[in-house]
Amino acid sequence: MAAKPTAKQEAPPPPLLDGDAKVDKSDPASASTSDLEDDGTGPINERKLLRKLDWRLLPAVGILYLLSFLDRSNVGNARIEGLAADLHMTGNQYLTGLTLYFVGYVIFEIPCNIILKRTTPRFWLPTLTVLWGIVATLMGIVQNLAGFFVARFFLGVTESGLFPGVVYYFSMWYKRRERQFRISLFFSAAALAGSFGGILAYGIGFMRGIVWTNGWRWIFILEGIATVVVAIFAYWFIYNYPDTAEFLTPKERKFIHTRLSSDSDATHDERFSWTNVLKAAKDPKCWLYGFGFHTTSLPLYTFSLFLPTIINALGYSPAISQLLTIPPYAFAFCTTLTVATVSERLNQRALFIVGSALFAVIGYAILLSNTDPLRRPGVSYVGTFFAAGGIFPATALSLSWPAINVSGQTKRAVANAMQISIGNLGAVLGTQLYRSGDGPRFIVGHSFAMAYLLGNAVVSGTLYVVLKRENAKREAITEEVKEVGGLVDWEGDEDPRWRFQY
Repeated sequence: MAAKPTAKQEAPPPPLLDGDAKVDKSDPASASTSDLEDDGTGPINERKLLRKLDWRLLPAVGILYLLSFLDRSNVGNARIEGLAADLHMTGNQYLTGLTLYFVGYVIFEIPCNIILKRTTPRFWLPTLTVLWGIVATLMGIVQNLAGFFVARFFLGVTESGLFPGVVYYFSMWYKRRERQFRISLFFSAAALAGSFGGILAYGIGFMRGIVWTNGWRWIFILEGIATVVVAIFAYWFIYNYPDTAEFLTPKERKFIHTRLSSDSDATHDERFSWTNVLKAAKDPKCWLYGFGFHTTSLPLYTFSLFLPTIINALGYSPAISQLLTIPPYAFAFCTTLTVATVSERLNQRALFIVGSALFAVIGYAILLSNTDPLRRPGVSYVGTFFAAGGIFPATALSLSWPAINVSGQTKRAVANAMQISIGNLGAVLGTQLYRSGDGPRFIVGHSFAMAYLLGNAVVSGTLYVVLKRENAKREAITEEVKEVGGLVDWEGDEDPRWRFQY
């Protein structure tokens, strides 16, 4: 039996800055800096610093993602305000436009994250936002089907780098166990975007007759302009990394460096290399993370893109349909934050992903079992609450998994992008499922969504088994080392001293 290696090659700790307090970890009273006061010269209060990071980082990127999800999904609101009729769409041409968005998104996902790695968040994230805001605005003045197709494709291209970029960005600021809740909170902006989209579409719909007969063009123009304006300000309110963030004091930067080195590689000065890119591509676990999102992506985007259509097909007017989209999204926002909070406290991922997916399955079972939606629209509407309440938390937790399990900065950036790319292939298929003439029951679309959610339960369960077995195998080789930031021989998550969270 192989002997367990015990030597750990560690880099010498950096010297304490003036005014830094050295914590004696053998003393329970001083083992946690969270109980200490921060008076500007004394020790850092960890809880206070974490709140400071949250207030500086989360609202900034959350606003960008809210605008991103709003600009990609408002096409569903525009459809019932006359988009298809004005552009003379026939058959399933509208669905083709939705598909082209995800084609652009999937193709440029990984290149965008590589650009982020080689530039900075302050430059790249606002630049992407400006670009997609311009495209979203121009979608309001398209005059024919070809223009709509081109605009949707380039909207996908320009939005492709935001979500995986922010997931990687969080991994450079927060410890492993802190990332899941932040990613879930960030993703919950998608549910808020659904609620805001319904409210805005309802109000903007009354602009019909101003310049154009129908009001759908104003949905794109006004929401796109808002995105560009916010993006310009984002060059000042998006920060790079802890070493250069202006809102931190030198002592706070030092403290963040120390706490990150205690359980992640965020403090390593890792240079970009194609070898590290290939590490992600060759890791079966990275592919499983991708399939985990793939099986939630289809129900996520079919729900987001077609909810106005589904409700409108129940017999409600376009204006009332816009308003009725708001409550399911509000419920999804609440379930996402609740599930993420409990999951993080119990340190369980797979269990809550599977539970959320099965909760959404109940919703689609209700939708499919209602044989007469026009006569009983309330039954189908209840089904949308179950669907939303399960899809969003399952997606949020699935998306956070590689951020906490993949070690190696470049590998993690590529793994995050791979996950979104593989996942959005499900969205490509989903955009073709809710076809003209399938309403009000939409049997094909609802059936695919339910099957994919059941598939998500299988994939998540498989990942649970794989990660648990891998940890057990590594336990037989060597003990776990959490302070990877201080190791000079660290090889990433392939190192047997690394443990996966499941």
